[in-house]
Amino acid sequence: MSLIARDTPGKTTLLMGNEAIARGALEAGVKVCAAYPGNPSSEIIGSLSSAADALALHVEWSVNEKVALEVAAAASFAGLRGLCAMKQNGLNVAADFLLNLNLSGCQGGLVIIVADDPGGISSTNEEDSRIFAKLGDLPLFEPATFQEAKDMTKWAFTLSEDLGLPVLIRSVTRVSHARGNVRLDELPRSASKARFDTSDPRLAFPPVLMHKGLHQKLGRASSLFEQSPYNFYRGPEKPELLLITSGSGWMYSLEAVINLGVQDRAGILKLSTTWPLPGSLILKHLGRADAVLFVEEVDPFLENNVKELFAQHCMEVGLKRFFGKAAGTIPSVGEIGPETVTSALQALLNVSYKPRPAGYAKKVHEVTAELVPTRALGFCAGCPHRATYWAVKRALTLDGREGFVLGDIGCYSLGMGPSGFSQMKTIHAMGSGAGLAAGFGQLKRFGLSQPVLAVCGDSTFYHAAMPALVNARYNASSFVLLLLDNSATAMTGFQPHPGTGRTATGKEAPVLDLKAICEALGAKAEVVDPFDLQGTTEKMLELLQDEQGVKVLILRRECALVRGKKQKKLYRVEVRQERCLGEACGCNRLCTRVFKCPGLYWDTATGKAGIDEAICTGCGVCAEICPASAISKEVA
Repeated sequence: MSLIARDTPGKTTLLMGNEAIARGALEAGVKVCAAYPGNPSSEIIGSLSSAADALALHVEWSVNEKVALEVAAAASFAGLRGLCAMKQNGLNVAADFLLNLNLSGCQGGLVIIVADDPGGISSTNEEDSRIFAKLGDLPLFEPATFQEAKDMTKWAFTLSEDLGLPVLIRSVTRVSHARGNVRLDELPRSASKARFDTSDPRLAFPPVLMHKGLHQKLGRASSLFEQSPYNFYRGPEKPELLLITSGSGWMYSLEAVINLGVQDRAGILKLSTTWPLPGSLILKHLGRADAVLFVEEVDPFLENNVKELFAQHCMEVGLKRFFGKAAGTIPSVGEIGPETVTSALQALLNVSYKPRPAGYAKKVHEVTAELVPTRALGFCAGCPHRATYWAVKRALTLDGREGFVLGDIGCYSLGMGPSGFSQMKTIHAMGSGAGLAAGFGQLKRFGLSQPVLAVCGDSTFYHAAMPALVNARYNASSFVLLLLDNSATAMTGFQPHPGTGRTATGKEAPVLDLKAICEALGAKAEVVDPFDLQGTTEKMLELLQDEQGVKVLILRRECALVRGKKQKKLYRVEVRQERCLGEACGCNRLCTRVFKCPGLYWDTATGKAGIDEAICTGCGVCAEICPASAISKEVA
């Protein structure tokens, strides 16, 4: 049985933050869960899908975040509890619906989990999604611990029903992807029946009247937040310095205060309900300190809102000195950590702290430089994308008109670096490569003579590239879309999508054929195997030189990691040592210096290339690129 589906109330279990959120939803009696995969949020729906059959839930991977939120909202409109999960980029996609949903309200509890990614660890940005709570006048929770992640999710469903509003929960990477002890509560066994009350329509109309009602609901939330047990103060009665923090900042602040031994000088006000603010609680503690330090990731959301509150009540609480992102005390970009807060406290309280002896950092660098090999980001061994970009490089060189590649987020984003031979020249949001290509494809009349290629993955095509293709066809744009069909949402954990033939819970599903869809939209579409370098290059060159309309080249080859779990190697690959000339070859080590598949290595002892049998997946592509024919392949 799924770990999060065990009905063992009172038991303490080690859970990932995302698993704790999923468990909280189950304890709240959630019935419908929908999401589009995106790290650091993916494990929420992944965990719930494993419990779907046992607990009679509907769990799905939707084609994008807007649709996912609409699916969860439908459950709410029918009186059931619904959950929608996404990463910060996904909330942008869902925002159009969200900022109408706030006006129409909901019936069954509706909770939206947004997992932000400070530092852009697995993202194209480090957007702070909390601004959407203020923009949409929606309650916002920020759990700081794994126990809170579960308990606050559970409370969010109740609050949603009390207010008739969706509730946002913001997590961050270090909460979502870390693990900690969580005490479980009982799982409900209710048999809720869905029914949409047609006498109570869900209309975001008339906007002004609904907006007024929304503000009234938010006022009620503010009153409830004043009494929340998740907001609390720790420290002296009248601190020399008041730290106001939320989410991941709580643990960092606590560790810094303890390590510096300033518990008698610094107090911490931890807020978990960060919009609307619990104003009275904040003003009470502001009145007891003269200096305030804000600790949060990424934007000064808490800092600015508290300052705004202070401006309305400055005569009551007196003058204050504020430190945080505006003052440069806390970095305004990237992740923070205990050392960030420690440095700030050292400066503000004039205390010294040396956690490690002098020279420690230098010694660590020396040891790691010797023991840990330097590794750049790169495609996996046998990844079809490496072969695709090799063909792209060859085709554009043969075409000779300085063509270029436009891309977006996915495994294939590595096309912007050495692993993709630096072919990708733009990277933005999902589907943006195709959208930009539709724009570039209109610029021939303005003198643009360079051919345009766009790349997108199969999951990205269903998510966001289809509208760009429709637009290109409708407006007679001309470009080539390279649709990289590796039969998986590989970057986020191999979640299924409409082209894989199965659902989030593993059930069989119809396959929405990419070629048929593209042809139905009026695009010329062809399928090639990227491991066939010669055939792929020739077809790509042919499409580049056809300057009429939008063309789609589907490069179909299963992800190497997915294939490796169920299929033996395609080929036995070896380097013929007698043919490999090493440094004496005119190729200048093309295989290991440029192609750089992890399955290839340079043997400094022999001065020749070699095959790492433990890593090589047997794709055989390296045999095609060796100019000396020193690499052989035989069918395995």
